Order: sequence, then structure tokens, then C-alpha cells
Amino acid sequence: MRLKHFTVAFGQQIFKAFGDESRVRILHLLWRNREMVVADLEQVLDFTQTKTSRQLAYLKAADLVSVRRLDNWMFYFLKDEALDLVLQLLEFMARDPQLLQDQRIYQTLWSNRELAAYKLQNRHWTGGTPPR
Repeated sequence: MRLKHFTVAFGQQIFKAFGDESRVRILHLLWRNREMVVADLEQVLDFTQTKTSRQLAYLKAADLVSVRRLDNWMFYFLKDEALDLVLQLLEFMARDPQLLQDQRIYQTLWSNRELAAYKLQNRHWTGGTPPR
């Protein structure tokens, strides 16, 4: 479902969300990467857990972000209803150096995570003590 019409109150929430650099950076990362957990956002943005959670709570209350739970992980993503409008606004900022840097940091972290997962998958355990 896409947003077709919205109230002044909803428009006010959107523009308040885009009025804060921290929230714009979070929205941009969620747009580029579909969904993210708080720990990844903390690392990429160099925010505390408190600041990250507070900004996500604001975005959730503004009806821009939703969350799904998988075991102990909370995955945040942009809501379908607001996606078109958020994307249009973020496209105006597509070449912002800070936003591009955030995405580069996340891609580096993700590639390192993939490498670590690959190493764990391909480790052959034969019992006894691990080699040094």
C-alpha cells in the first residue's frame, strides 16, 4: 500500500523527521539497505545505543519506520506507505558526502561480516584443541 493522501499532521511529522541530520542518515541507510539492526546503525553512524534507539523510536512514531523481530534481533525498515515520499526526498540528497560515507562504512562492515561467516562455514573441526 502506498501513500496517496496525507494530513497536515503527517506532513509535519515527515518534515520534522527530515529536519534532523541523525534521522536523515538513518532513513538513508534503511533506504539503501532495506533493513538494519540497531547495532549496525550504531557502528556506521558512531552513535550511542541510546541515541540510535531514540531516533528510531521517533521515526517509528512518525509512521516512517517499522520493525520486525527475529529471535533477539529487531530489524528496522521503511514503511511501504511512506516509501515513495521518503525516496523522493532522499534522492535530492543522493550525493551528500556524509550519506555516501555512511553507506561506504556499512558496505565495508557487511563485507567483513560476509568474510567472517565464510570462514566459520568452511572451518573443519576435527576435535581436540584448535590449531594455533
